[in-house]
Amino acid sequence: MGRTGIAHLPLHGGKAPRWLFNRMTRLGREIVITIVSEFGPAELLRRLSDPFWFQALGCVLGFDWHSSGVTTTVCGALKEGTKGLEKELGVIFAGGKGGISRRTPEEILKAAERFGFDPAPLIYASRMAAKVDNNALQDGYQLYHHTFVFTHKGEWSVIQQGMNEINSMARRYHWLGEKVEKFVVEPHAAICAEQKTAPLNLVARESEANRQASTALGREKPETLLKELRRIQQLELPRRHPVQIEDINPQRLEKIFLKIYERQPADFETLLGLSGVGPKTIRALSLIAELIYGAEPSFRDPARFSFAHGGKDGHPYPVDRANYDRSIMILERAIKQAKLGQREQLEALRRLSQWL
Repeated sequence: MGRTGIAHLPLHGGKAPRWLFNRMTRLGREIVITIVSEFGPAELLRRLSDPFWFQALGCVLGFDWHSSGVTTTVCGALKEGTKGLEKELGVIFAGGKGGISRRTPEEILKAAERFGFDPAPLIYASRMAAKVDNNALQDGYQLYHHTFVFTHKGEWSVIQQGMNEINSMARRYHWLGEKVEKFVVEPHAAICAEQKTAPLNLVARESEANRQASTALGREKPETLLKELRRIQQLELPRRHPVQIEDINPQRLEKIFLKIYERQPADFETLLGLSGVGPKTIRALSLIAELIYGAEPSFRDPARFSFAHGGKDGHPYPVDRANYDRSIMILERAIKQAKLGQREQLEALRRLSQWL
């Protein structure tokens, strides 16, 4: 189980016209029905967790693929299109953009009551995916969209998006439950990005010492941590250091430090999952762990590919041809077998061929 990709997209403030959204909803519903019928619910989750396939789907549905709006619009269309079909499909779409994303736990709970499964692991997965991408990977993108897709059997996938208003870009994060071994250690398998940053990356494998030290520090008395933070404020950090102390107010962290101390977290995942523990708390603990105890975190951006299947020109990574071909085959077959009019089917296939 794990994050399977990240995509960078230009921010787009507009909304899809109602006629286009209605068409996307109808076409998206037929594609989902066909994929589930042909390949099963788990394969739908795998496809949605693939950034390349997701972009291709957005193009097929008729939305401008190279903008942030493809994420929110495609997810919204699939959620709307599958309403009332959750029992037959075995797949449920929860969450969405802005305030709708905060209803995800409630929607999972309602589905669990209706179909008779344990909602706790799914609610936890939804919450931790957001916690990781907002707080453990501090890359400058604030989440504003969270769609959680799951099955009656407890399988799940996440599509969420963050925005960076400084560079006017959005970053999309894909998760696939079956690949997650640990939420806080290298949870992603493939990442799409158009530009790199120097994030505080506490889910990198090489951040293990910093994760352990941060957790151990969290078990210390608050006054000890506040003393260390004030000490750090007296230090002159190198200009190139990615983590700065200016926006960390020790006094404002006192209450949350006390809460962490009272909970005595056993590991970093538990620490990260505590209510109230946000990016500044994690950043402060990581900085103390690095500067006082020498446990350096990673500043490696997990972005690896210009596209999920490798750069189209073969650089810096060659195209994963087998996965590429399977992605297109599944989408092409879904279009051809979906219950569509001939003209609509041909238009969808034309858009797919143009995207390729």
